[in-house]
Amino acid sequence: MPSLPTTSLPLHRDAHGRLVLTLPDGTAHPGVLPVRAFPLAAPEEGLSLVGPDGHELLWLNRLDELPAESRRLVQEELAAREFVPTITRIASVSSFSTPSTWDVETDRGPTQFVLKAEEDIRRLRGRTALLIASSAGVQYAIADSTALDRASRRLLERFL
Repeated sequence: MPSLPTTSLPLHRDAHGRLVLTLPDGTAHPGVLPVRAFPLAAPEEGLSLVGPDGHELLWLNRLDELPAESRRLVQEELAAREFVPTITRIASVSSFSTPSTWDVETDRGPTQFVLKAEEDIRRLRGRTALLIASSAGVQYAIADSTALDRASRRLLERFL
């Protein structure tokens, strides 16, 4: 896996809006996708730039080592690929057995999803951060379950 000085990482967008990486030998790789090694545990560390064929072209140790413009381009790509709304309030749950339909407020607005099984709620760092997988495959995060309002915590506790 090649390594370049990240202070001069040659990234830009082509006319089609795709991210293009130009390596020191002059080869341009259009359609590059950034992929986090640890998207939840260490989102700012370990990033791979892969080509459209899925093969790694470049490994980056830390996102903040990139120059401002390259970092902005990579963050734009990651934001488009990684859609993980954060639940801020649980309005209602259709049933305390699964599958159940959840009405929630997120940082991206209100939504509804189906929880297939209690195993689709996973604990992350410590005991308070959670990741909930909907039946449609969308991942919802709860950064700190203790920060939710009392009614939301009570609904959530029925599934934990």
